Amino acid sequence: MPLYIAYGAPSALRARCQVATVRTAPAEDPDYEPGAVVPTGRWHPMTDTDIKAVTAPRRPLDSTLVEIVRPPLREGLPLEDLTRPLGDPNAVYLGQALADPDMTTTTDNHQDGRLIGLHLDNWDKLQYADKHTGRRRLCLNLGPGSRYIILGVIDAQAVCRAVHPDDHTQRHPHTDDYRTYVASGQPIRIIRAHLAPGEGYVAPTEYLLHDGSTDGQDDPSAAAFWLGHWPRSTLPSLA
Repeated sequence: MPLYIAYGAPSALRARCQVATVRTAPAEDPDYEPGAVVPTGRWHPMTDTDIKAVTAPRRPLDSTLVEIVRPPLREGLPLEDLTRPLGDPNAVYLGQALADPDMTTTTDNHQDGRLIGLHLDNWDKLQYADKHTGRRRLCLNLGPGSRYIILGVIDAQAVCRAVHPDDHTQRHPHTDDYRTYVASGQPIRIIRAHLAPGEGYVAPTEYLLHDGSTDGQDDPSAAAFWLGHWPRSTLPSLA
C-alpha cells in the first residue's frame, strides 16, 4: 500500500506539505553513505493529483496510515509516560535525537557519523509478507526549531517486489532495496510535512521511506520518538 495521509481539508494538507523527487547522493559527498537516497531539493506545492494520491481509502489499515498530530505533552510528565493513555500498553520510548539547523536529512550511522539518507526502520525485523503490520513511530518535535518529516510515496513491499522479482517473498525489505531501485533510474516521489515545535506525526517508518529534515531552518530541532500499535485518530489530526 502506498503512502496514505489522514487529513481533514485539502487546503490544510497543501499548507503543510510539499512534494519533490529523489536522487542518489554524489559519490564524492563525504557526508553521506555510498548509495544514500536524498531529496533533489526542488520542492513544489501539492497539486490536486498529489492530494488524491495520498488520500486514504475508506477503511485504511491503521498500521500503514500517516497522521500529523499534536502529542499530549504536559509539563512535568516524563517523556517515557507520554504514550501511556494512547491505547498501547506495550509502546516503547526510543529516546531523543538532536538535529542541527539546515540538514537535508538528519539520521546518521552511529558507527561512522555519515548520514544514511532516506531509509526504512527495522525495529520489528519483519519479512515481506508482514512488513505492513509493523509498529508505527510517534514523533514529537521538542524544538526550538521547526523540522520536517519526509516520506516516500511507494511502500517497501512494492519496492522489494521490483528489485527482487523472483524471491521477494523470502526477503526482509530493506533500505538497500530503495537504494538499488533509485540507482536503476526508477523515480520516487516524496512528500515533506512541516512540524512546528509541539507538533509531530504517527507514521509507518518500518514501511515507508523516510527521514527527518531541518532544511532551511535557522534553529536546531530535538525530537522524541516512540513505537507502538496505535489505532488511527487516537490523536486529533492537524492536517
